[in-house]
Amino acid sequence: MSSTDHHLNLFPPLIQVGHAEQFIQSGKTLSSAQSPLNQSYAVFPSARTDVPNIKASDVEEQPIFFASTETSPSSERRLFIGDTSIIFAALQNLTNTAQSRGQEWLHNQETHNVIRKLTLDYVNFSRECWIHTSQTSVQSQGSSQFSGDHYRSLYTCLALFAVLYVPEYGYEDAPVGDDLMEWLNVHFIEPSTEEGDHLSGLDRPWEDETFWPYLVRVTLRGLSKAATFFLTTLSTHPSDNLRRLAQELSPLLQSQPRLQSFEAERDFAYASHRWKDKVKALRIDLDSVSESDRHDGIENWWDRLSDIVGILEGRSEVIRRVCEDLGADWREISVSWGVFADARLRRQDLPEVVSQVLDDMPQDPTNLEDMVHAALFSGDPTKALSHAAQLDPWLAAHMADLMQALSLIEKDANEDSGLNIRDFYVLGYAQYLHADPALWRITVAYMFSCGETGVRSADEVLMHVPLKLRFIGSITHGQGEQNGGDNLKSGDLAGVVKDINATCYEYQREEVRRTICRIAAQTFVQEKEYGLALSYSSSAEDWPGLGRVVDRVLQEYITAGPEQFTRYVAGIAPSLQALRMQSSAQGIFIHRLMFAVRYAEFHQRLGNQDLQDAAWDLVSMFQDGLAPKSWWAVLLCDSQQLLQHDVTLLFPYASACILLQHLEEVIARTDQGSGDEYLRVLISKLGSGGTTEVLHALQGVRLALAKYFARCTMIGTGGKQMLERKFIAAV
Repeated sequence: MSSTDHHLNLFPPLIQVGHAEQFIQSGKTLSSAQSPLNQSYAVFPSARTDVPNIKASDVEEQPIFFASTETSPSSERRLFIGDTSIIFAALQNLTNTAQSRGQEWLHNQETHNVIRKLTLDYVNFSRECWIHTSQTSVQSQGSSQFSGDHYRSLYTCLALFAVLYVPEYGYEDAPVGDDLMEWLNVHFIEPSTEEGDHLSGLDRPWEDETFWPYLVRVTLRGLSKAATFFLTTLSTHPSDNLRRLAQELSPLLQSQPRLQSFEAERDFAYASHRWKDKVKALRIDLDSVSESDRHDGIENWWDRLSDIVGILEGRSEVIRRVCEDLGADWREISVSWGVFADARLRRQDLPEVVSQVLDDMPQDPTNLEDMVHAALFSGDPTKALSHAAQLDPWLAAHMADLMQALSLIEKDANEDSGLNIRDFYVLGYAQYLHADPALWRITVAYMFSCGETGVRSADEVLMHVPLKLRFIGSITHGQGEQNGGDNLKSGDLAGVVKDINATCYEYQREEVRRTICRIAAQTFVQEKEYGLALSYSSSAEDWPGLGRVVDRVLQEYITAGPEQFTRYVAGIAPSLQALRMQSSAQGIFIHRLMFAVRYAEFHQRLGNQDLQDAAWDLVSMFQDGLAPKSWWAVLLCDSQQLLQHDVTLLFPYASACILLQHLEEVIARTDQGSGDEYLRVLISKLGSGGTTEVLHALQGVRLALAKYFARCTMIGTGGKQMLERKFIAAV
């Protein structure tokens, strides 16, 4: 599974093509740091230590690139990962139920049958992927990420695990030889079909050099039909003894007792004992053949037939020698032992036999599949997981998950890592999945099953999932994403954010959900989608963040003017009513939002020449205490054009007094040194003139007020009689 590449490509490039020398001369170098959890690296430029005149502060800010040596799952691999994750989720539901019902429930018959069924599901999926990949590789010349042989290895390992560790309920202590022989014949076919076809086409097949090795091999593999077929061909052999012995041997091969044919093991043992007596009788008959008739001029048929009878007798030395002669490995010797040497060999006794076999014929240390098989045969699940992790982290993770459910491995956590055996391999597989950000849903599902360490890792993954908020509604994307963008623009959760939100609810990660909503809100602020930013800040219950969104909207008035400001406020105004009804909302920030909405309405009426209502809006923002002190000077400057309106007096006398009162407070507090509190927004709006220019503008407001009061005096004390009207704030 390790990558064969010796370099990592960064995208976008950290150093452009042809600029490497320039990068070196600038006094920089590339630095990297490896993640303690996986094979990912953080790569970034830094100051070279061998250039003393370059300081770290001289290196401008650069983005940090993240790269991984893991090959991201693709092609058939992603389909395989997705399909098998469903089985994993089913087993998690089962083990979670066991936590509430007790571990004893996990070992009852019904639960065991479910675990066995899920194990066989893994086996079948591996088989299907092997077949599919093998066919695809032939048709498209290697378009699959992994070869068919790789999935065949997964298939053999999982099938062996199922035979040895997940038998049918009640058969845990039953003889295992027949089951292992079936596994061997399914996954390691010997002899080949081509050999049998070749021999069956011959008139005198015993004259072919492959005849006797083939007959011995099918006997060793328990393939009684093939063996009896070719024994029948010996009916025309010139040796009377061989014809007679072959005729006696055929029914013995066909009648060898099989455990599955008996309801009780005692009956199986009795039948095996009687069958062995018949084999002994055949041995006596075979030994009575004279030396002169044991060779037919082509082959010493007696030696070959003696080997076959020796196998049936269960002679260990004959089985070992025959396997070596045929080029068989330790697996075939071990399995044959459980069929012929000790037909009642049980799973718990198998490791002792395998240990003796491996001493003389060790497994291949360069073949990970062979190493996994040897560990499983030897009753060492922990070692099997170690080799499986090197073969494929998928295999180690799912075998470890099953092993813990079956109580085959320790559940106690390691003191150093804080992880138990199962969590170590599952988390390692999850980190492998994390090489592909698109698989984040599956990644966190595995992580959340791995205790506190896994939960923390999953939280980090969730908080770094690309939200793709900048592309909502883009015509370059598919219709599904287009619709998701429409939902987002309406303030609804959709797309990736909706999936993350649902995942956080599923695993009760409320704090993470709020963090992600805050991240989304910040992204929308950068895109000037202030309505969405407000919605996500509200969903996160991030009231300071909501206040910052409102501040950014108000800043648009300073930088872009009232027209653009009014359009932005139109996007956030619908949220106001809902927020005012939300009990958890903090009033100070809602207050700021109300000001932004009212101030936008003021400018909208001003633009529509609805000056009377605009004047009422302006005064009401002071009367209701909505206007922040930093905005008083701006509102006072806005009042100047209304005060100077020639057609009619827009402010009642009392309202004009309110304006004067706030103007005097601004000027007085500025004189007392609090000018920044009252004048900073107007200073930003007016530009580089500073406090002097602002005070000059306020003097213009004072002059306009003086003239306004003079006009009121000319008309009459208290100003022109105006119809009282009730102000209704539109929110």
